Amino acid sequence: MSREEALKVIESVLSQDRTAMVEYEAKQVLKAYGLPVPNEKLAKTLDEALKYAEEIGYPVALKLMSPQILHKSDAKVVMLNIKTPEELKQKWEEIHENARKYRPDAEILGVLIAPMLRPGREVIIGVTEDPQFGHAIMFGLGGIFVEVLKDVTFRIIPITERDAKKMITEIKGYPILAGARGEEPADIEAIVNLLLKVSELVNDLSDYIKEMDLNPVFVYEKGKGAVVVDARIILKVPEKK
Repeated sequence: MSREEALKVIESVLSQDRTAMVEYEAKQVLKAYGLPVPNEKLAKTLDEALKYAEEIGYPVALKLMSPQILHKSDAKVVMLNIKTPEELKQKWEEIHENARKYRPDAEILGVLIAPMLRPGREVIIGVTEDPQFGHAIMFGLGGIFVEVLKDVTFRIIPITERDAKKMITEIKGYPILAGARGEEPADIEAIVNLLLKVSELVNDLSDYIKEMDLNPVFVYEKGKGAVVVDARIILKVPEKK
């Protein structure tokens, strides 16, 4: 764990008069605290993108990073399953054109080159701050379970291992994680570790973190871990002491 590494990223964002981190910045903070994130690289030029895609291995995904475009799907700046350098060159142009159409004034920090991940069971982990109680952590299944059914649970940070296990088992969708209809059980220990690391991160950086959203997180079969696919962090300007 490196609080210093996370603070470098946070202070860099705040120095640019921003409080909303782009996905790449948010994942650097998560990575500093040992949360599992994909092996991604930020390319600022097409040549860098081609080089990083070779290093990561095709197929790859492209995600344009801009502080003014936080809802990337709305702006059509996410391109998936790119299989060749020729396709990457074409999508590189397309993704920048879509960004210009969506927000002509958008500052483009680069394009994230990411591996295509094997799908897993989707969960969501969120953090909000209540003026009275402080930071709370939320857990639930992703997709329709959170959007329509609101099948989520909350605890005040910091949480214990017992709290984390209880959060996982008390949602209505827990049987899906436990292995419904003959499916292999999901890696519950990996989810417990994720919840504990998010709690530790936010407790440690409580002067800076206002909101956090890890969505989706892919959880694989028991013993095969989990990975944070997308992340969003909203900062607050710390009070001077």
